[in-house]
Amino acid sequence: MANKFYAPGESRPRKVQDLFTRIAPRYDLINDLQSFGLHRLWKRRLVRMANAQSGERALDVCCGTGDVTLALAHKEVDVTGVDFSEAMLAIARERLARKRSGNSDGKHAHFVVGDAENLSYPNDSFDIVTISYGLRNLSDWRMGLAEMHRVSKAGGRLLVLEFGKPKNALWRAAYFAYLRLVVPLFGKIFCGDSQTYSYILESLQHFPAQTGIAAALQELGCAKVRTCNLLGGVMSINYAQKR
Repeated sequence: MANKFYAPGESRPRKVQDLFTRIAPRYDLINDLQSFGLHRLWKRRLVRMANAQSGERALDVCCGTGDVTLALAHKEVDVTGVDFSEAMLAIARERLARKRSGNSDGKHAHFVVGDAENLSYPNDSFDIVTISYGLRNLSDWRMGLAEMHRVSKAGGRLLVLEFGKPKNALWRAAYFAYLRLVVPLFGKIFCGDSQTYSYILESLQHFPAQTGIAAALQELGCAKVRTCNLLGGVMSINYAQKR
């Protein structure tokens, strides 16, 4: 049976919006549980690869609850987190408010509602453009990648952290079995609906993952395109620079 939160074409944004409204209150907890806390290490790896320098401008697309946005702000980068889910942004803004009350990191970050496939920024605006676990959710992921490329400056770094597809057939089968049999239980227990997290496998099966992203970055004319596979390709970070 097809997942009720997955739909190709024009209805995709509404379905994904419904999904994230549903899971937002437990999103961070379930991320910790399903990845055994590793997602935090992978996001730190992404930030290290971005090589953020004080005073640069960054855009974190599909920022969710703000993990990467706030990590970049800690590097004294002027960073904007963009997401189309008000429910996710509400949590991100709460986290930002706590940061601002406790230290100065928060002054470098802010969050806005936006469309990843139609970013409201001029060409050549940002030194760093990131997206974590969001590209796969777009109705046209190639358009999202093209928009990231458009708003980055010449020499700007583009980074995509996303679920991957391991090359090793046995490891891929074990990984997909985990996504099929175990991860939906978190949705059932914490969100009252197993389909909120069985969505991950459904969306991944319709997505070319790290190899497709790398090819698309090449097609955009990017330089220094490379793929960092994590945990045997279960996750990946695609990196490129705009020429």
